[in-house]
Amino acid sequence: MFITQEIEPYVPASEHTLLGRQMSQYVQEHGREIRSFTPKWGNINERRNQLHEVIRLSGMNLIIDDTDHPLIIKVASIPSARMQVYFIDNEDFFHKRLAVADKEGKEYEDNALRAIFYARGVLETVKKLRWVPEVIHCQGWMASIVPVLLKTAYKEEPSFRDCRVVFSIVDQPLTLNLPECFPASVAYRECTTEVLEGFETPLTSMDLQRLAIKYSDGVTVSSEHGVPELQEYAASIGVPVMAYPGQDYDKYIEFFDQVWSEGKPEVDEEDEDM
Repeated sequence: MFITQEIEPYVPASEHTLLGRQMSQYVQEHGREIRSFTPKWGNINERRNQLHEVIRLSGMNLIIDDTDHPLIIKVASIPSARMQVYFIDNEDFFHKRLAVADKEGKEYEDNALRAIFYARGVLETVKKLRWVPEVIHCQGWMASIVPVLLKTAYKEEPSFRDCRVVFSIVDQPLTLNLPECFPASVAYRECTTEVLEGFETPLTSMDLQRLAIKYSDGVTVSSEHGVPELQEYAASIGVPVMAYPGQDYDKYIEFFDQVWSEGKPEVDEEDEDM
C-alpha cells in the first residue's frame, strides 16, 4: 500500500512525484497487489484525468479539532501503468488548494489538520475496502501521521493488525511550525497526546518526520542527499534504514520483504528516550 504526498502524472513531475508513480508501478509489475493513495490537490484536473467519486466509499465525516469534515473518495487510472489511484478529497482541506503553499508561496496555516485528515481518510477507506496490506509505504510529510495512527489508534483493526510500516524521509524544506493545538487535534482513540512527549511545541515539519520514524518499522531515503539528522535518529532507535537506491526499485522490494519478515518491536511509550 502506497500513501504518497504527490504522484505523477496528476501533478508536475519532480523527484518525489516520479518516485510515487514509478516505484509503485514497478512493485505491481513484479507480482505484488498494490493500492495507491494521494490527496486530491486543487491543481489536479478532474476532467482531464478522468477522476470520479466512489459513492460507496464516500460520505463519512471525520471529526478533527471538534469539527466535522466530510470524506470524499475519488479514483482514477493511469492507463500506461495499469494502475488505479485513490484520491482523498475534502472541500475545506483540498478543493482549489495546492499541496503546501498558495500561489504566493505562503504556507497554509491548517497544514497540520490537513495531514491528520489525510491520514485518517486513507485508513478509513482501506477499512471500507476490506483490504489487508502487508506493507504500507508512506512518502512525504503529509503522510507522516499514518505510522503514528497505525501503531496506536488502528493497531487492532483487522486491516492493519499485522502490517509493517515504511516511511520515506523527504528533504522538502518547510518553514511550517505546527500550532500548539496540534497535540489535541491528532489525538484519536489510543493515539493520545502522549505520543508527542519529548517534543516541544510548536512542532516543526522535521519533528513530524521524527515522529513518523519512531512509529515505523523501516525508513527509506528518497533523495540523493538525504536528511542526515533523520537517518541518524532512525539508526539511534533501531529502525532499519535503506540508503538512497536511485532508480534501482528492486532495492525497495528487497527492503519491503525484509521489513515484513523481521518487523520491529512495538514502541515502549514509557522507556523510549526521545
